[in-house]
Amino acid sequence: MEAGPEDFVPPPECPVFEPTWAEFQDPLGYIAKIRPIAEKSGICKIRPPADWQPPFAVEVDNFRFTPRIQRLNELEAQTRVKLNYLDQIAKFWEIQGSSLKIPNVERRILDLHSLSKIVVEEGGYEAISKDRRWARVAQRLNYPAGKNIGSLLRCHYERIIYPYEMYQSGANLVQCNTRPFDSEKDKEYKPHSIPLRQSVQPSKFNSYGRRAKRLHPDPEPTEEDIEKNPELKKLQIYGAGPKMMGLGLMAKEKCLRKKGGPECPPTAVVKEEMGIDLKLETSFPKTFMDGKEELFHSMEPCTKMTMRLRRNHSNAQFIDSYACRLCARGDEDDKLLLCDGCDDNYHIFCLLPPLPEIPKGVWRCPKCVMAECKRPPEAFGFEQATREYTLQSFGEMADTFKSDYFNMPVHMVPTELVEREFWRLVNSIEEDVTVEYGADIHSKEFGSGFPINDSKKHLSHEEEEYAASGWNLNVMPVLEQSVLCHINADISGMKVPWLYVGMVFSAFCWHIEDHWSYSINYLHWGEPKTWYGVPSFAAEHLEEVMKKLTPELFDSQPDLLHQLVTLMNPNTLMSHGVPVNKRSLQYYGLAYYLVFLCCQLPAGRQCIEHYRRLRRYCVFSHEELICKMAASPEKLDLNLAAAVHKEMFIMVQEERRLRKALLEKGITEAEREAFELLPDDERQCAKCKTTCFLSALACYDCPDGLVCLSHIDDLCKCPRSKQYLRYRYTLDELPAMLHKLKIRAESFDTWAGKVRVALELEDGRKRSLEELRALESEARERHFPHSELLQQLKNCLSEAEKCISQALGLVSIQEQRVDLPRLTLEELQAFIEQMSSLPCAMHQIGDVKSVLERAEAFRVEAQKALAELPASLPLLPGLLERAQQLGIEVPEAKQLRRQMQQCYWLDEVRRTLVPPAQRGTLAVMRRLLALGANVAPSPAVDKARTELQELLNIAERWEEKAHLCLEARQKHPPAMLEAIIHEAENIPVHLPNILALKDALAKARAWIADVDEIQVRTVAVFYWGTLVISLPFSVSSKTTSSYEIREREGKDSDKAYLNDRR
Repeated sequence: MEAGPEDFVPPPECPVFEPTWAEFQDPLGYIAKIRPIAEKSGICKIRPPADWQPPFAVEVDNFRFTPRIQRLNELEAQTRVKLNYLDQIAKFWEIQGSSLKIPNVERRILDLHSLSKIVVEEGGYEAISKDRRWARVAQRLNYPAGKNIGSLLRCHYERIIYPYEMYQSGANLVQCNTRPFDSEKDKEYKPHSIPLRQSVQPSKFNSYGRRAKRLHPDPEPTEEDIEKNPELKKLQIYGAGPKMMGLGLMAKEKCLRKKGGPECPPTAVVKEEMGIDLKLETSFPKTFMDGKEELFHSMEPCTKMTMRLRRNHSNAQFIDSYACRLCARGDEDDKLLLCDGCDDNYHIFCLLPPLPEIPKGVWRCPKCVMAECKRPPEAFGFEQATREYTLQSFGEMADTFKSDYFNMPVHMVPTELVEREFWRLVNSIEEDVTVEYGADIHSKEFGSGFPINDSKKHLSHEEEEYAASGWNLNVMPVLEQSVLCHINADISGMKVPWLYVGMVFSAFCWHIEDHWSYSINYLHWGEPKTWYGVPSFAAEHLEEVMKKLTPELFDSQPDLLHQLVTLMNPNTLMSHGVPVNKRSLQYYGLAYYLVFLCCQLPAGRQCIEHYRRLRRYCVFSHEELICKMAASPEKLDLNLAAAVHKEMFIMVQEERRLRKALLEKGITEAEREAFELLPDDERQCAKCKTTCFLSALACYDCPDGLVCLSHIDDLCKCPRSKQYLRYRYTLDELPAMLHKLKIRAESFDTWAGKVRVALELEDGRKRSLEELRALESEARERHFPHSELLQQLKNCLSEAEKCISQALGLVSIQEQRVDLPRLTLEELQAFIEQMSSLPCAMHQIGDVKSVLERAEAFRVEAQKALAELPASLPLLPGLLERAQQLGIEVPEAKQLRRQMQQCYWLDEVRRTLVPPAQRGTLAVMRRLLALGANVAPSPAVDKARTELQELLNIAERWEEKAHLCLEARQKHPPAMLEAIIHEAENIPVHLPNILALKDALAKARAWIADVDEIQVRTVAVFYWGTLVISLPFSVSSKTTSSYEIREREGKDSDKAYLNDRR
């Protein structure tokens, strides 16, 4: 039964790759990198970097093409088998004068093919009827139970299928000399030629209208129709179901009955003479049904002739001349029928099933009916449309069709809906949806979607970049790493890309690429396209499943999958264990299957053998490709040379065997032939259609044909002396070519041996750096493949060059005294060990060792000086200068620097604090403390830092006291201020606030002195005013405040510190 849209389950998605710009620069290298992953799914998608957007280079206004017509339900293999079955059974009934109308059961078309197949699987009509298992048949056809559908199916089977099956089985035929279409000529399948793949000319008789008529009821017959047809008037039967053979309800192919048209060839000529017996002269034997048009010739002459013979059945000679082919008797002559196809005679009661009476009109015997029904079907292909489109007109047509079909705007139709609807349509025998597909459009003639450097059009700078890109499908096949670059011919679809313009539901069917190569496709613009892929390891399984499910198609077209005209539902394949993956490609998506690389050469040879068995034309000669690459082995990379050598060895061995067999047949004549200069159609084997190159067998008397050496018995019937060998190379030249390939392929082994000896020091001698560089250059120039050994050589050279650069840096540091990063002593020792372990000799290692020796000598002197401190203190600057010249870091140099820092810091502290040194400021003391924090600790340093910190604390405290006194918040007696100043003078630090307080005290004393002098001289007393003076102390205070007590306590502690210092 056909699947509904909800029944289709999309296959899993294939992997998607996103190369970086660096990876994208090497197309074939990147494809080879992802191939192990992509081959597992059979298809993958490569999404280019976002900035890679080639312009669409087709000239839209001048681009015109004629598409192909695709009827969707004929694409699917199982649906096509059903339709072919309906064609055959319809032809069976039409030959006998009845129209086939397929009945409806439970509101759907009865699947006659499935019904016939299930009946056979269940044991046949008799067994099912005997066991009353028609209900099971209905169940297997997915009809509901309990509605007596089994009986209805039995009725339809008996009326429509059973007579046809009986004819097919030959149960009603006599053992006689028949003329079925089973000769070798008819059996031989002639495949499509390569230029016409996927395309056939329209049939002279359109079968699609007939199919459509079967699915729709005929209009009711009018009274006039009934009056004109006596049988219809008699039976009043119309619609589906067979009629009695020969009792057609309407004359078939009325359009062929034209006045003055050709009459049927007479089956017999009857001459009547007066009073003399009839003499029957049989005409020449006639081959039945040379074409479909012979089936329905004008019926009037034939009917008159045959009916005249039947009316004359009383004649004795007539009775003696004609006998029933089944019972071999001539009695019951009134029930003897004459076949209008082969002139055989049958009793109506001997036929199976028997006829109740002699039919009128054209009647065919069972033998002729079977021969016509078993005629091999024509090779299926797509018809060419009659209308030519531009891209604009085709797009408008496609958009209109899609929007009308889905009843919504084009851009709103989901891809998933289109996918489900497509697989529903291809599985339907009722709905005949037709679409158009512009396929295999030659890009050289119509233009490529990519820019091309062909001097016909000026390209911009951006277009030139895309025209030269390896991802341009015009460029990729001819890249240096591609095998296809060795083929001179421009092979469309392989070296020259094809263009495809599709619409909704258009399809590119399941197929294996020519020569089993890989394929790559780029979607320039438009709506998404869904691809389905099967990995190569499952290709044979896919073909086996399709042959198992639809053997009828492969019987008539053995190379069906090479014709690109057949689909099978992915769910059906997956249910039989075939792994299927899919990917919907959006605009600017790159779809990739893989590319024909050297690893495919064995597969190419196997493909040629497969083509031989199918008698299918080759796209190019595999032998020619191998020999052309073998002729220039120096141009091949190593992997390709090795692969070609293996293929060439097999070819040479096979050619020796074939030529030896030729000699044993007595063929000794031979001529050299440059087969590559001949067109392919002039060097194809007449038997297997393969393209010859190394050799072929020809005949002097039959110059138009030749065969490959595998079919020397199929050339002609001429004697062997007339036959001769045409060869391209002698058996001495082929081994010479093979030897050159071997040298090229084994050059890597020779080179690898040299590298291995050099790197592993097998002979105990270190190579110079120049020798290793020469080996690396040889690998690059000869295109040796990247290998682990080559990587080791590159790593060794890289490491040696780094060592040399580092060694030169050490020397430059010593000579120029530049400030560069320095090695430690341990790193220098490891560096020397590294240079010693390298398999190449480097003279710079002597300079590095001398640096190490000087460093060791310096260490001895530095350790001695450090042990004799402080007596050796004057030696430290000189030692540090020598350490700077060494160019490396030694541990003793660090210790020397620490000692020098300590000495410099302690000396500065001493100069700052010890009298009669000039008093330092608070900032100086803070700086000394900060520097002391970075000086390496020692007892002297710790003591000096402690004294500095205590002195700084005291100085800051006295500064704070002076600051408070200067603020005049509290009055202080001059005596206390004098005590503060006196104590602060003992601190060896410059204190600004103490100095300011001292200056204020001096000014106050001068003022007091002035006041005392005034008081002594003045005797007058003034009553009208009061003089108020604000001073920072109390002039006549007799008491001591709490503040003064605290001051005294502080002074006592400071005195203790100062006394300690004194």
